Amino acid sequence: MASYILALDQGTTSSRAILFDQQQNIIGISQKEFTQHYPREGWVEHDPMEIYSSQYAVMMEVITQSGVEVSDIKGIGITNQRETTILWDKKTGRPVYNAIVWQCRRTADLVDELKKKGLGEYIREATGLVPDAYFSGTKMQWILQEIPGARERAERGELCAGTVDSFLVYHLTNERAHVTDATNASRTMLLNIRSMEWDEELLRAMEIPQSILPQVVDSSQIVGTLKTDILGRAIPVAALVGDQQSALFGQGCVRPGMTKNTYGTGCFMLMSTGTSLVRSANNLVTTVARRVDGQVSYALEGSVFVAGAAVQWLRDEMGLIQNAAES
Repeated sequence: MASYILALDQGTTSSRAILFDQQQNIIGISQKEFTQHYPREGWVEHDPMEIYSSQYAVMMEVITQSGVEVSDIKGIGITNQRETTILWDKKTGRPVYNAIVWQCRRTADLVDELKKKGLGEYIREATGLVPDAYFSGTKMQWILQEIPGARERAERGELCAGTVDSFLVYHLTNERAHVTDATNASRTMLLNIRSMEWDEELLRAMEIPQSILPQVVDSSQIVGTLKTDILGRAIPVAALVGDQQSALFGQGCVRPGMTKNTYGTGCFMLMSTGTSLVRSANNLVTTVARRVDGQVSYALEGSVFVAGAAVQWLRDEMGLIQNAAES
């Protein structure tokens, strides 16, 4: 009997769904762009419900077009744009504000405040990251500070916070699981990558209640089952991993020193360092590459924030080209 894996790839500018067979052949693929919001200079946002609806649409489309029987889909894996941050109502699932995208620079002043408090070196040591507005922690802090009632609701236990993987799993699963995998957690500037637990000192510094954060799970682990009213079957959601880490694994970079480059919305270089937590002398970040069966593997990463995003900007915002190929 044929069996398939459904991969959901929630990216910065589009959502994709891909069906693979047992030989890793692509049986079907569907992709849908969604709206980029730029409310102010340096600010970038997404509508979380549009993220979900676009991912839902391509999932349904790829199954319909492929003709694959739902009963033959054995599991679902999710990979996602990292750092992009959402806070939502625990009961309704509705976001309290737009998703603040990894590219957004609005929290640069909050990062400067953390440095002034002498936390710069602690952040590097605990999280492996260079203190920057790129990461999720200060985005959560901003929403809690700036959105009326958000902090009070968070302290009453009414809100969930997380990256896009958390938001999708919450909406897709019967269990309304509130989880994130170790790779996504390592991009928040809130996770101690040695202990693999949320760092209490950084939570205090950014005034984020730990109760709103997701449970950190393995990158390969059944975290819930697909709502039966979506496809009529409770398919296991069996993997979560940030997009650049999934590319590292997908390119076969499993031994220390093996390196991949990705050219997409931004450009990202990741080099596997295996189980060794390696510090960079040149401002590369140390990040979790994956966690499987509780075993953590690490990587060094360098990022170029704007690559394909510039092509989309030329097309959609400036109107200088009609399609990406013209660039």
